[in-house]
Amino acid sequence: MTPQEARAAYPVCERFAYLNAGTFGPLARATAAAVAERRAEDVERGRGGAAYFGWMAEARERVRALLAAEIGVPTVNVALTRSTTDGCNIVLNGLGLRDGDEVVTTDVEHFGLLGALACSGATVRVARVRDRPAAEAREAILAEVGPRTRLLALSHVAWSTGHVLPVAELKAETELPVLVDGAQSVGAIPVDASPFDFYTVSGQKWLCTPDSLGALYVADPEALRVSAPSYFSQASYEPDGTFEPKDGAARFDGGWIAPGLLAGAEAALAVHPPWRFDRARELARRCRELLAGRVDVVTEPGHATLVTFRVDGDTQARVAALYERGVVVRDLPGTGWLRVSCGYWNDEGDLERLVEALA
Repeated sequence: MTPQEARAAYPVCERFAYLNAGTFGPLARATAAAVAERRAEDVERGRGGAAYFGWMAEARERVRALLAAEIGVPTVNVALTRSTTDGCNIVLNGLGLRDGDEVVTTDVEHFGLLGALACSGATVRVARVRDRPAAEAREAILAEVGPRTRLLALSHVAWSTGHVLPVAELKAETELPVLVDGAQSVGAIPVDASPFDFYTVSGQKWLCTPDSLGALYVADPEALRVSAPSYFSQASYEPDGTFEPKDGAARFDGGWIAPGLLAGAEAALAVHPPWRFDRARELARRCRELLAGRVDVVTEPGHATLVTFRVDGDTQARVAALYERGVVVRDLPGTGWLRVSCGYWNDEGDLERLVEALA
């Protein structure tokens, strides 16, 4: 598959410089067709019967295996969720943190992680890295680690600055449990989640699945309490609600996933070419190069696929004006920043269109 053929799989690229996979990835024709085909079967054959439920159960396991392969871990250690936010809540509710326990995070995290931290029962220590050079993040995070630290809760790629945080180095150096928010890494850069204790996945971003699909890697499912069981969590249960959890991380599965979503996810995960990471990295490098000298670029060279920069005035108005000119990016509320997401489906014409629209 050539870059041109890969781009052609995404109809939105015919009309827009679509640079917003950090929020929602583009939907491929094959993904939309799979959703529609499965929905048509539901309409025509009904949502019941052995074939229907058998297909659904098998599709869940196929999608679980595909998501596990994306992050290089055994399928048995992956739970199906709706989002990275779900994954963060599953972990932080299940750890049983108490008053006196501490969790270390940073000031570049998304509320999907921060909200769960605030409700965890632990004291949250925040490393200030947003306004420091990326190379100083490790030192700033380590400075917050103390004898009461029970968990490091960090993004792999910061949704705001676009910087890659040294999560593997921190895990090795501290030997503490680590919860990684993988919303801006999985599907954007190569990921090996196996060194970590918990790693969350967002499907609708860089993996380009339909909405409301995610995953959670749990290195040791037996060591994490099931705090919000769904029907899919149990292998068997008693009249009083006591239950035997499923083996592995499936015990943390959320509820029903619509067959159309499962079909669309399978199709989406089959579209991505093997050279996607190299292509996206090169486009991000080129994007930063084109923006430098025109705007104040926040994201340092050599990081991931997000490029953030400062603009004057109302950022929401700037995003709306860019959209009218066929360029899709997002603003980061309260920062004065705009964020560009560079995916393998983009090309240099998209980047030039962005620069022209900013002029």
